[in-house]
Amino acid sequence: MSPNRIETVACLSAACAIAAGAFGAHTASGAAVEWLKTGGAYQLVHAVAVFAAARRFPRPSRALLAGSLIFSFSLYALALGGPRWMGAVAPIGGSLMILGWLWMAYRVSASRNAATSASDTDLST
Repeated sequence: MSPNRIETVACLSAACAIAAGAFGAHTASGAAVEWLKTGGAYQLVHAVAVFAAARRFPRPSRALLAGSLIFSFSLYALALGGPRWMGAVAPIGGSLMILGWLWMAYRVSASRNAATSASDTDLST
């Protein structure tokens, strides 16, 4: 998936998160309100992060995006009366989000170490 496509999906994900939050705030009741609020918050934060990082870190961004979609949509399904087993799907999405952040941290660290090593051995300055 190209960075442009990842960014497009991130924008659509953010729009969906806002819609879920609005639905939770104005229409839902009971536990559904919390499920929509939690799903929307995680989805929105990760959509913005993916949009910001997609060009530099496309693969970790895909993991973040996939994880946030799986996590959030499993909560949305519960809020809309879906089967209770959908709650067991949320940890898969959460694990993908954690993996994406760890992967991105590794890539940032590796790129900084490479830049530091190159500047330490550059004798032209």
